[in-house]
Amino acid sequence: MSEIDIRSIAERLDQLVRLIERAVPAAPTSPEFSAADAFVWQPEDKRLQPVARVNRVELSLLKGVDRLRDILVENTERFSTGLPANNVLLWGARGMGKSSLIKAVHAGVNRDSGESAALKLVEIHREDIETLPDLMGLLRDAPWRFILFCDDLSFDGDDTSYKSLKAALDGGIEGRPDNIVFYATSNRRHLLPRDMMENERSTAINPSEAVEEKVSLSDRFGLWLGFHKCSQDEYLEMVRGYVAHYGMVIDDDALRHQALEWATTRGARSGRVAWQFIQDLAGRLGVRLDGTGA
Repeated sequence: MSEIDIRSIAERLDQLVRLIERAVPAAPTSPEFSAADAFVWQPEDKRLQPVARVNRVELSLLKGVDRLRDILVENTERFSTGLPANNVLLWGARGMGKSSLIKAVHAGVNRDSGESAALKLVEIHREDIETLPDLMGLLRDAPWRFILFCDDLSFDGDDTSYKSLKAALDGGIEGRPDNIVFYATSNRRHLLPRDMMENERSTAINPSEAVEEKVSLSDRFGLWLGFHKCSQDEYLEMVRGYVAHYGMVIDDDALRHQALEWATTRGARSGRVAWQFIQDLAGRLGVRLDGTGA
């Protein structure tokens, strides 16, 4: 066999190896959980991306949600110590600090436990919900405890990925891993639009059974925490809490007038609106903010 023939065969073998490598992805490497206390799930290559600095506020700055805060803290503390805990759905009005509360509680429980980053927070994006079983499989045998967090979770139209979520929350034949709970935020109590459920009901032979599967999705969450629009007093309490925390110097009457005017121009009162006002106020006062808000 000539040297040219050998070279040609070798080139073809190299091409074959590259094709095989593309068709068969490499086995996912074991995550370095000690690298951070929060991660973002990357489903394309089945890995966890460490988050060096989590976008969150101090738990004490979240005003007007004291009862909800206490319930979530208690559930999270139980989970962190190995006791039974529930999946949690935080639903309701936009901008009232649902996702901020999850991130703040995670940090607070870690800090109070005395163990550095003992509890891990893993964010999974809404569009990646179908890969939730893969993520849970990756974490099942890890020597850590994990809060899986999905922000703004909801389903529309013919989207059937909610079935993957139901199966994952139930845990299938293996059951949900003891080291995992699922926390989600949504503007919808049942995670599905009302017209979607009503359409199913109107075209079904047995209307109640037609929507039972979809409505039962939220039943997989043992705790429902409802967030409602805040009152004017609660809104001002949020604003004053930020002002005190960041050491801003401003007359209270002027603060009240400016904060209410800001809310009026936005047509809403919420934790998010309060934080946006604080950013504007801090800029005008020349005060640097060392954190981010709801």
